[in-house]
Amino acid sequence: MLRLFRKKSEKEKLQTQYEKLMKEAHGLSTSNRKLSDQKTYEAEEVMKKLEKLK
Repeated sequence: MLRLFRKKSEKEKLQTQYEKLMKEAHGLSTSNRKLSDQKTYEAEEVMKKLEKLK
């Protein structure tokens, strides 16, 4: 219950964004390869930011 009112940390926000981008990339991989590659690249950039925080 306490987690409900707690703000997400920067690390948690980046992890959520990474997961969302990878899910989108996977969905697009069968229909639009170029857009899928772009989403994967964006996800990799988010992962780099996430690794800097560690």
